[in-house]
Amino acid sequence: MPITLAIIVLTVAVSLLAWSRPPLLERLILWPPAITRGREYWRLLTSGLIHADLAHLAFNMITLYFFGGAMERFYSLRIGAPGFALFYAVGLVVSSLPSWWRHRQDAGYRSLGASGAVSAVLFAFILLQPWAMIFVFFVPMPAIVYAALYLAYTIYMDRRRSDHINHSAHLWGAVYGMVVTILIEPRVPAVFLQRLMQPSFGI
Repeated sequence: MPITLAIIVLTVAVSLLAWSRPPLLERLILWPPAITRGREYWRLLTSGLIHADLAHLAFNMITLYFFGGAMERFYSLRIGAPGFALFYAVGLVVSSLPSWWRHRQDAGYRSLGASGAVSAVLFAFILLQPWAMIFVFFVPMPAIVYAALYLAYTIYMDRRRSDHINHSAHLWGAVYGMVVTILIEPRVPAVFLQRLMQPSFGI
């Protein structure tokens, strides 16, 4: 998993550095007016390299570690070695775009974290292995069940807007991950339906 590990190392390093250097964090964070008025488009990407705290960073990177390897192999076989890196990077940007557009004139809004791209990786994996057992807060759960609950929760919380979590990035990251995976390998929907009809509850 050289690309997955490289992404994890880079993200951890930049996050740690940004915590000790607040001006750097402010330079990298998704702050919509800086993009709208200052054309600082890099923030759509760099905001995924920084995190709010250790728990935020650990949750995203552990999830990426467990599911990134499988998707890295999938993409490397189809579009070459850099394919997964490109998939992940574009996922960061695509999942951030709706938040930027919604808050493009909101000087008080900020967002950070790799959750959008990590959601893309996770939901792409779920398409390939819907009955794989994943652990949600140490509770085993079939991937497809988690996907349904996760999407329902994300849509509900995004509409409520009652916390400071960028649920929109989670939702659009998941959609992006599934759509691009199907575009790369059109046989995926048929394989998904076949496996969905044959529950195995494997790990």
